[in-house]
Amino acid sequence: METGEGAVRLRPPRNAPARRAVGWWRARCLLVAAAPVAVLAVLGALVAPARTWLTASAAVLAALGLLTAVLLPLWWFRAHRWEVTEDAVYVRTGIFQREWRIAPMSRIQTVDTVRGPLEQLFGLATVTVTTASAKGAVRIEGLDHETAADLVERLTRITQATPGDAT
Repeated sequence: METGEGAVRLRPPRNAPARRAVGWWRARCLLVAAAPVAVLAVLGALVAPARTWLTASAAVLAALGLLTAVLLPLWWFRAHRWEVTEDAVYVRTGIFQREWRIAPMSRIQTVDTVRGPLEQLFGLATVTVTTASAKGAVRIEGLDHETAADLVERLTRITQATPGDAT
């Protein structure tokens, strides 16, 4: 990185996801854990010789799923940050392995909004910024759906005014 006058200094992005994203992430964790717990519980009820270990496995998995649903979303909320400037889209994710993604405006090809059923329930949306990068799209998750709509409009305006070929 340059250190002289006019140098760009990388700093953490300023914006956090919507606070409701914690509930959305919790619901996703619980749904992921619920399927194998239900299978083990049903098998435990149906298969008498293995009832004890199947039921115990279901209980352990349920406890781990609950613990994960309580703790991980809080960590994710602390780790996920995003920001859009006139020059680039910045996204930071990850708890143990931090990932910083920067998409220069001149490289943006498409901007999409996704609102799955759970996101709609929580009033959230995900904005996906596709670039010519081999790493793939930059995703900003857990945005309030109105914030996401405003962000897409802003990104569209900025990228149209930014010279470059987006390749």
